[in-house]
Amino acid sequence: MARKTAHLISHSHWDREWYMPYESHHYLLTELMNSLLDTLAQDERYRHFHLDGQTIILEDYLQVHPEKRELLEKYITDGRIAIGPWYVLQDEFLTSSEANVRNLLIGHQDAKRYGTICKIGYFPDSFGNMGQAPQLLKQADIHVAAFGRGVKPTGFDNQVADYESSEYESPYSEMYWEAPDGSKVLGILFANWYSNGNEVPVDPEEAKKFWDKKLADAEKYSSTGELLFMNGCDHQPVQTDLGDALETARKLYPDVDFVHSDFTQYMEALQRKVPSHLVTITGELRSQHTDGWGTLVNTASARIYLKQFNQLGQTLLERGAEPLAALAALAGAKAYPHELLTYAWKTLMQNHPHDSICGCSVDEVHREMVGRFDKSRHMAQAIIQESLQAIAGQIDTANNFSWQADSIPFAVFNTAGRERSGTVSVELIVAKRYFKEGPNPAALAEQMGLMPLELDKGQLLDDRGQAIAAKVEDLGAAFGYELPKDKFRQPYMSRKIRLTFEAPAVPALGYRSFAWHPCADADHSGQAVPSALRLLENGMANEHVSVTFREDGAYSLTNLKNGHTFHELGIFESCGDIGNEYVFRQPEGDIALTTRGVPAKITLVENEACRITYEIVHDWAIPAGADERLEIERNAMVPFRLRQAQRSNQRVPLRIKTRISLENSAQGLSVSTSFDNQAKDHRLRVLFPTGLESTTHYADSIFEAAQRNNVPAAEWINPSNAQHQQAFVSINDEVNGLTIANKGLNEYEVLRDGKNTIAVTLLRAVGELGDWGVFPTPEAQCLGEQTVEYAVFPHLGDLFESGAYEQAYGFQIPWFHIQTGIQFGSLPTTYTPLSWQGDGLALSAFKLSEQKDLIIRWYNLRHQSAKLDVELHVPSSAAYRSDVLERRHDGLALHGGRLSLEAGKAEIVTLAISDSPENDNSNSFIDSIKED
Repeated sequence: MARKTAHLISHSHWDREWYMPYESHHYLLTELMNSLLDTLAQDERYRHFHLDGQTIILEDYLQVHPEKRELLEKYITDGRIAIGPWYVLQDEFLTSSEANVRNLLIGHQDAKRYGTICKIGYFPDSFGNMGQAPQLLKQADIHVAAFGRGVKPTGFDNQVADYESSEYESPYSEMYWEAPDGSKVLGILFANWYSNGNEVPVDPEEAKKFWDKKLADAEKYSSTGELLFMNGCDHQPVQTDLGDALETARKLYPDVDFVHSDFTQYMEALQRKVPSHLVTITGELRSQHTDGWGTLVNTASARIYLKQFNQLGQTLLERGAEPLAALAALAGAKAYPHELLTYAWKTLMQNHPHDSICGCSVDEVHREMVGRFDKSRHMAQAIIQESLQAIAGQIDTANNFSWQADSIPFAVFNTAGRERSGTVSVELIVAKRYFKEGPNPAALAEQMGLMPLELDKGQLLDDRGQAIAAKVEDLGAAFGYELPKDKFRQPYMSRKIRLTFEAPAVPALGYRSFAWHPCADADHSGQAVPSALRLLENGMANEHVSVTFREDGAYSLTNLKNGHTFHELGIFESCGDIGNEYVFRQPEGDIALTTRGVPAKITLVENEACRITYEIVHDWAIPAGADERLEIERNAMVPFRLRQAQRSNQRVPLRIKTRISLENSAQGLSVSTSFDNQAKDHRLRVLFPTGLESTTHYADSIFEAAQRNNVPAAEWINPSNAQHQQAFVSINDEVNGLTIANKGLNEYEVLRDGKNTIAVTLLRAVGELGDWGVFPTPEAQCLGEQTVEYAVFPHLGDLFESGAYEQAYGFQIPWFHIQTGIQFGSLPTTYTPLSWQGDGLALSAFKLSEQKDLIIRWYNLRHQSAKLDVELHVPSSAAYRSDVLERRHDGLALHGGRLSLEAGKAEIVTLAISDSPENDNSNSFIDSIKED
């Protein structure tokens, strides 16, 4: 009989914050690390410790013990402490595609400073795993993934269901995991969880009982004699007597080699014996073939306000700070702020661990998260403003003969991947006086406020002299200040106006300039292009769509390209929820309430050339919460599936105020819904019956539009089939499609109601953490004012051929703008740094690397190859294939700034652009820019 090896890997799965506040966990972390360093020094038999795959642990520990850095470096360099490859152990589905990449990139950068990186794709407790993980890992030279969830049923309190092997995707704990593009890694499932070697007994009698069970459990799933035992668990202290425990085990089981191992040693041994008949699992691992109760997907709707903060923070970094800073650097206007961006990303990612962004911690944790979101956002906004000012200072407005000396120019920036048009609101200073110019601030304010403005005589022109219809508002006097780089702050009083208009055809990753003419003369006045918007008897229309409203506030949306109409959109649904932050559980027999048939007040509140908006108000009443049984059941730790609580008979008001806007060039509706939630223990959703015949749908996920089944697998018994989304969910038949976009609304469900209704969760209010103890979370009831945003796009054909995915991505991206002056400069009034074409491709990153290469990333949403054509409008002499770690690989032919390449099916394509010599990262086209 072949000998077996028991590989014990010591670790402590470190939830940075969870059932206690961050600093409480932080305190325990210092104890853990001090104990670990002492044990490594005192016991040579204690060889290795896996530091949970996240480098932030080092930062947190060194905050308290900076004097231990040198000792840490020694043990890391010696291979006794394994670090990386991530910065934090994130929730993969609730953080964006680029956030997952930055997590891997920054984790590598931090680990590299200590001399070594653990090349294991470590996902011990992620609540499901993204389908593109194998491709991301392979691009980072990682060929093995270790994960705990997504394949075998795993429930609360780390309980792994004892299913027969035929009832989940792989009969073994070892399998191959393949991404949609075909990238494949060896997958290691913690089939007996990541604590199956925890607290190994030293006493022979106890050890015999322990190992008889543990060895049998591991052998049940292992495809080889290399057995993995994870010596640790959540916040588990170091087992300081492990050396003695292993000596006991060796005496009891002479036919088993007990090794204090690490992942490198274990993987080398395993790969020599892996059988040829391992199963290959593909794509997303979301526990599809389980009963559906342990997937933890409803963390996507716990504390939705956190998801909204996160979506905004990610967007400002990915679609604001990074591309605008890159554009400023490429224009020679300002150095790229690598360190500041890394700081902003790290601060944001400190909210990305799975117990943080999932909203499944105690209230103190999530209060602190709000402060981190603010800090990251403020830094991103500072970078954005500095970059906009730097770029604006280079725009040549003096040579535009359509504008006059008294014109007030400004630029509107589009950082989406495609050219777009849309409604923007811009505040302009039309007069300014500094404090030093007047007797006192109050007198200046009065002067500014009394200054006459003839707004009706003004006109907005684009940079080609075309008049643009605009709504003009006088904002009165306002205080402001400047912070010059060479002198003290400069406060002033100003007179401001607001222009609201449609910015047409603003190029991707670029800008277009406009100018306000305070008093247009006969030679410079002209008629604006007529608007396509028009009012209907009970709605509105443009050249693409029309919408009509019913008395109950639901609406019908017609695609004017073929006349197809979607009916009864926008109905709200409220039902009870007696679950917790992890799991939605509707009370037994509870019938959801809806606004169908509830009279609504419908008012036209905006009718401009660029946008029409209706406001719909529902004055509704819903149950105040669950009945008194819920509190009793919570305190008695009655499992959520066995609870008998119902909704209360008491009602509270719920006023839902919805604003539905149609813009002049828009291909769908933009919607904002606000409400003051005074009810507990419930879920609020908005419904979109599609009426389309389809068995599948698409959901925006990490670097893919994942195709998912509308009806779950046969093993699924959970009445709810909620799923994760990033920017959108979409259904189509052979002719028509409907795509619902969102901002930070990460949970949806396609209902099995015969209409393929898309239900998007707007709020889920619960009162406890759940899982292994009793942890009340009253703030998870999300009482108070809430505002959510989403959009509705009808289209012909599927998500890809219609381009609806670009509309949905664009909905999440804000417009940026900056006022400038009449000046000479090196940049034209309309500009983009690159043009590109590629069907089914989405652009996700435009930034500079630490090597000062321009990094551009796309991903192919289709499962077929596509041609990518790129034309660069920036200095460039060399182009390379790159990866998620921003390294140069194969050189690409670059002719006059043009290049072409093939993007494989579902491939993530990254380019590195430089004007430095091949294989020399020491120089680039921005080296000549003076460092700030």
